[in-house]
Amino acid sequence: MTRSGGGPVPERRASWSERPALYARLVRLDKPIGILLLLWPTLWALWIASDGRPSAYLLTVFVLGTVLMRSAGCAVNDWADRDFDRHVARTANRPLTSGRIAGWEALTVAALLALLALALILPLDGLTLALSGVAAFVAASYPFTKRFFALPQAYLGIAFGFGIPMAFAAVEGRVPVVAWVLLAANVAWALAYDTEYAMVDRDDDLRIGIRTAAITFGRWDVAAVMACYAATLGLLGVAGALAGLGGAWLCGLAVAAAIAGYHHRLIRTRSRAGCFKAFLHNNWFGAAIFAGLVVDRLVRV
Repeated sequence: MTRSGGGPVPERRASWSERPALYARLVRLDKPIGILLLLWPTLWALWIASDGRPSAYLLTVFVLGTVLMRSAGCAVNDWADRDFDRHVARTANRPLTSGRIAGWEALTVAALLALLALALILPLDGLTLALSGVAAFVAASYPFTKRFFALPQAYLGIAFGFGIPMAFAAVEGRVPVVAWVLLAANVAWALAYDTEYAMVDRDDDLRIGIRTAAITFGRWDVAAVMACYAATLGLLGVAGALAGLGGAWLCGLAVAAAIAGYHHRLIRTRSRAGCFKAFLHNNWFGAAIFAGLVVDRLVRV
């Protein structure tokens, strides 16, 4: 429920029996697209670093770690944006923004989830642990970049992609050039899909004064999204060449390119529904690339 002026009507604090469901909403367990967008580039890196044969232990660590850190990041994001979210129709009824839970609860949930993620990687090498500290800082600071940075989606791409150097460090004990190329590709991809997402909220964001790529790109937003998809695919092509990947990898990139073309059809009119559908559909972009990688490694065994 919202006031006529646009802000939410404060609701009563939830009872303790109601809080588990609200905490699940806080960390977006009901919206797994964010987990998938973090998971695909991490899996790309893990498969390339391990030559298509990651250990069950590392696969478990990185999958669970992705879920935990994305969830912690959502809690921090809602705490940081609590005064902005009440003015955006899509976010006004989130548990923290609507007053159903308190700010200290969101931070406590985030801290507990981050500690669980840390516990998962403690047995790994020192380089992976050091990179995890950088990843945690980037993830926690991302929400604040919307106050001053014209392209916060680029920073998000670093946050969403830091599983890439961590995966290489865990497997190889080093971070080779191909890892940084993959990270750059993920930054370009995040600029594409999160600009689509920002196009949904552009009117609200302009009114409340936060910065997004959709606002920065202005009338060139659709062209910028497609340029970012092209940069993503180009950088992934370079990464594949560095890693010695072959035809199946290129087929996966071709399927991803066709998916990007479909996204152009969805966003070219800039309708909220079309832009949001394109954002959600990026799961298949990442999945197509991973499928090509898996097949490429299998046929070379």
